[in-house]
Amino acid sequence: MKRIQVLAATLLVMLGALFVGAQLPTKQVLTLEAAKKIAAAAEAEAKKRGATVVIAVVDDGGYLLVLERLDDTQVASVDVGIAKAKARTAAIFRRPSKVFEDQVKNGRVSALALPGAVALQGGVPIIVEGRVVGAIGVSGNSPQEDEDIAKVGADYAAAAIKGGNK
Repeated sequence: MKRIQVLAATLLVMLGALFVGAQLPTKQVLTLEAAKKIAAAAEAEAKKRGATVVIAVVDDGGYLLVLERLDDTQVASVDVGIAKAKARTAAIFRRPSKVFEDQVKNGRVSALALPGAVALQGGVPIIVEGRVVGAIGVSGNSPQEDEDIAKVGADYAAAAIKGGNK
């Protein structure tokens, strides 16, 4: 009987060691606080340019964290969810939404049929330690200006993480 107890105890210790070694990987996530700071950086850039835009920040699954409409911005950018759609595209496809716009411009109209993709410039992924943790989308001005403002927000995130200011 004692032999079975020792064997069982040994087996439990070995199984416990296996479970400890099989840990899940750690994943960086975009917090609401960080999303607000990213949106604030983009807002400051938009104001500096005199741009009237909508700014959306989403998590890595494309779900909305922050949505801001600057004063006097066209309502259409909010109502049709353009900024959010641009951000969602950048998050779930892990690349700028401009990639899809360029594909359509170059004749690959099938890109328009991709579920969840919007072929409009202005969505930029937020990358931390080589991984997409979310995205920012901007809408309201020219496509290039929308993307430039979004890049300021995304770059702020990367710089803040690198500098330890999460």
